[in-house]
Amino acid sequence: MKSKRLLPANANGRCRIVLTGGPGGGKTTAADLFRREIGERVVIVPEAATLLFTGGFPRANTELAVHAVQRAVYHVQRNLEDAQAALFPGRILLCDRGTVDGAAYWPDEPHHFFGAVGSTMESELARYDAVIFFETAAAGGMGIEGGNPIRNESIQQAVALDRKLRALWSKHPRFVLVPHNASFFKKISFGLAVIDGIVSELTTGRRSSRRGIRRGK
Repeated sequence: MKSKRLLPANANGRCRIVLTGGPGGGKTTAADLFRREIGERVVIVPEAATLLFTGGFPRANTELAVHAVQRAVYHVQRNLEDAQAALFPGRILLCDRGTVDGAAYWPDEPHHFFGAVGSTMESELARYDAVIFFETAAAGGMGIEGGNPIRNESIQQAVALDRKLRALWSKHPRFVLVPHNASFFKKISFGLAVIDGIVSELTTGRRSSRRGIRRGK
C-alpha cells in the first residue's frame, strides 16, 4: 500500500534526524530496523565515509592527508543529504552521521575544520532537526568490530572519538543520548523508542510521552 506523503509540523517543513556517536554504537543497525518498521516514509542517508573508503578513497594518518579526507567526507555527506531531500521531499531523513562529525576527526580545533569547509558550527547544527547520539560500546570496554570492514579504531580511540563527538553534537537544542548498555538488544530497543518519539514530535507537532527517555549532555 502506498504511504501518505508526510507533512512535517516543525517550522522548517522537514524532518531530518542525524544518528551519530562513537564507533560501534549501533546507530546503523537502529536506522535499518526503523526503516524496515516504518517503510517508505523513511529514507536513510548512508555514511559518507564508508562510501568513500569502500570505493577506494585512501585512508592515511598524516595531517595533510586527514585534512583532505575530512573535507571530502564533509562535502559528500552534505550533498548526499541534499540529494535525498530533493528526491524524497516530505519524507523522514535518517542521516547515518552528519556534517559536524568531521570536526571530531580533524587534527586541529573544531573551528579550524568549519573554516576549512567554509561553514560554521551553528549553520551545520541547524541542518538537522534532532540529534540522536548512540554511545560507543567501547565505553563499556566491549569490542566494536561489528560488520563494518573499514572500522579500524582501537577501544581507546573509539572512546576518545565518542567524547569529542558528544561534546560537539550536544550543543544541538534537540539532542538525545542513547547510553551504552551491556545488552545490545536493550540498547537498540531504547534507541528505536527514541527515534520513534522524535519522529512523532517532529511530524505531528505533539510532544511525545517518551517515558524514561532522557536528554543527555
